[in-house]
Amino acid sequence: MTMRSEVSVSVQSTSFSGFTNPVDPTPAELRAWAYDPDSVPLQTMPQDWDLLVSGDHLVTTLFELAMDRSCPARRFALHCLYIYAADGIRTKFRAHPKRRLRKLVQQAESLGDDQMRTWAHNSRVLLAKPDLFDYRDWCEGGLVRSGRRLS
Repeated sequence: MTMRSEVSVSVQSTSFSGFTNPVDPTPAELRAWAYDPDSVPLQTMPQDWDLLVSGDHLVTTLFELAMDRSCPARRFALHCLYIYAADGIRTKFRAHPKRRLRKLVQQAESLGDDQMRTWAHNSRVLLAKPDLFDYRDWCEGGLVRSGRRLS
């Protein structure tokens, strides 16, 4: 007589199923979405979602995503870092701590690839010359799309 053992295997979907509150996502939700961005297309997000998520609460997560060359939403994360830097600099660091931005810039310079080093360079240039701020470049993705280094 042969005993037969059956094994039940559960398969969980690795796709992201959505945000509890899209205007205030958790770092874990943002990270999960970034690796499956088609699960919730950007055009379905609240207006100016990029501006909403570009704050202190998510900047570390955005930085990690922007540093990951394999992240499907890397350009979005980099775009949000440009918004974060510009917001801090333009408000004379009332919006975000100068120390945090400096730390991210230093990490991007030492550990980042060309795109991240360009972001760090541009952030330093804007810090030295705040009048170079251009909304289209910093907040609408112009510098991300062009890859241009400010001088």
